[in-house]
Amino acid sequence: MKPRPDLVDDHSPQGLEVYQLTEGPLATSHLYMEAQVFTPDGKRMVVHKASMHHGFERENPEHAYLLCDLENGGELSPLTHEFRVTSASLSPDGEYCYYFHDETVLNGGRFALKRVRLDGTERETLMTLDGPLPGTSYRPSRLYSLSTVSSDGRRVALSAFLGDGERPNSPWGVLVFDLDADEIRLVIEGPTFLNAHAQYCRSRDAEASHDIMVQENHGGEFDLEGAVTRLVSGKGADIHLIRDDGTNLRTFPWGRDGRESCQGHQCWWGRSTAAITSTEVADTKACELVAGRPAPFSGHVGVHSPGGWRSTLSREFPQKPRFWHFQTDAEGQRLVTDYSLDGTRYDLYLARFGDTEDDPLQDWRYLLDTRTARTSRSTHPHPFFSPDGNKVFFNSDESGVLHAYMAVNLDG
Repeated sequence: MKPRPDLVDDHSPQGLEVYQLTEGPLATSHLYMEAQVFTPDGKRMVVHKASMHHGFERENPEHAYLLCDLENGGELSPLTHEFRVTSASLSPDGEYCYYFHDETVLNGGRFALKRVRLDGTERETLMTLDGPLPGTSYRPSRLYSLSTVSSDGRRVALSAFLGDGERPNSPWGVLVFDLDADEIRLVIEGPTFLNAHAQYCRSRDAEASHDIMVQENHGGEFDLEGAVTRLVSGKGADIHLIRDDGTNLRTFPWGRDGRESCQGHQCWWGRSTAAITSTEVADTKACELVAGRPAPFSGHVGVHSPGGWRSTLSREFPQKPRFWHFQTDAEGQRLVTDYSLDGTRYDLYLARFGDTEDDPLQDWRYLLDTRTARTSRSTHPHPFFSPDGNKVFFNSDESGVLHAYMAVNLDG
């Protein structure tokens, strides 16, 4: 890793240190901020090369997942070697990296769920699908670039396109891979799940470990082959919770009222059963951070869902709230977020949660200007914590190529 004192400025906490973890002509970045990429001790994490943060370049033979050893100077070692691998996640015990080998084509091909120990040994194929999903006529393709693992380590989930190239408004679906039962099941489907961002609840409670948060994009558009042309329109996305057997659909009380809309970025509040989303507010043009617990599904009415709980966490931010991507630490004590007032500069801010769930975020602290968004508005920093909350990781294209960075000594 390379020290980058030039990324610390006069407004940063005194003593803050920034390191560039990857470099070179190929983009080598952190995975999206909701991905399970760390070992529990925070000493090792997964990054990927030849890829933007949202996903992988499907036809790029250079794409691979790498293990970054923070205890050993950020040394990088390959975890995968197959062509067209995607959707990596680490098991909760930090022993294995799960990933998918995607050889699908529209209405055909095959894919496999694999895992490998972090030292590169014991690579094995756990499940393969080379025909329709069990109980359906669907042939999945366009596997989503993020997967998620249940907190008990027994199930893996991701989404995929289920169209055949002939029907308009074909469905997308969330698939669950039950490692104990050695089966694949489709738990929710529809044309509005084109960007599902499936995230298992991080709670260790046995019942909560079956809950998956999913995003539904009303107004999204895609072609017959599943290429997305528009993610959301109108009243925006709404965010649901569903049990991984396809039952107990619920809705978080966010957006969908014509004034507040969900941006489509959400994460769990540590290991709790509460979650946080980022919203855009039409009349104020603010982008707030809002916590919530779900209500029973009663239609796509978002904030008006009866029985839910919500709290606007960013209501005491000293400037105009304009938050995009964020994450909490594992214990749900701190939050890190990027902040952009005009879309040309992305700063990082740190905050602490209050004593109760209804308290606003407090002790706001500016960390640094990531100097990203120079090649494209899509190159967001996507900041996230190490499990203990003592380090922050982010992406930046300040060099002209997207790379991974780490900030330490957050409190100066």
